[in-house]
Amino acid sequence: MGFLEQKIASQFLTALKSLSIVFFVVSCSSSPISELPYYNTPDFTPLFLTEKEAAERVSHTIPSFVFLDQNKNVFSSKTLENKIHVANFIFTTCSGICPNMTSNMKIAENAFFNDSLVKILSFSVTPWIDDSKKLLDYASFYQIKSNNWHFLTGDKSKIYDLARRSYFAEEDFGFTKDSTDFLHTEHFILVDQNKKIRGIYNGTLRLEAEQLVKDIAVLKSLL
Repeated sequence: MGFLEQKIASQFLTALKSLSIVFFVVSCSSSPISELPYYNTPDFTPLFLTEKEAAERVSHTIPSFVFLDQNKNVFSSKTLENKIHVANFIFTTCSGICPNMTSNMKIAENAFFNDSLVKILSFSVTPWIDDSKKLLDYASFYQIKSNNWHFLTGDKSKIYDLARRSYFAEEDFGFTKDSTDFLHTEHFILVDQNKKIRGIYNGTLRLEAEQLVKDIAVLKSLL
């Protein structure tokens, strides 16, 4: 290699080292942008933010609630502190989308079987029919054995309000809906350990349920 070639090579290596140093400094001084978006509004506009930015800009969280599960145990949202959870809305007499949704949710159940950091919540939208016994029978019929999947029943207006105002569960994003309008949705909603919404999925599609599993794993890696 001649003198000129050596000089060019030396300059190139110097420039490369400088770029590496800049990249290292930026990487160390900046918080990474989350792989999964945050959702702060019912139109589900995705926000890709750092954790610090999310703390400042994402105000919407799932509020406190208390219901009964299929084992007649009181289930409080306090149970969700520092845990990831997935919510959906079903009813035991549904012969349409609910069986398909429940079968697809079992993909998540199997992936995180009895995982203490992951909860699955299936709220009944006909709680005047679905008492704890009916929900237990439903869970038994689908051979649901995980301790972290809770089927919840309680006051209709509280469930509907939670679904529409907190989980943004319906296509019509029902802030203005009358609470007496029947609630029926195929959505799975993913919520992080800070009770912020991080994903929405069509629960009737297996591919979407498989994506849900991948996204839960991403959130788990950040705990």
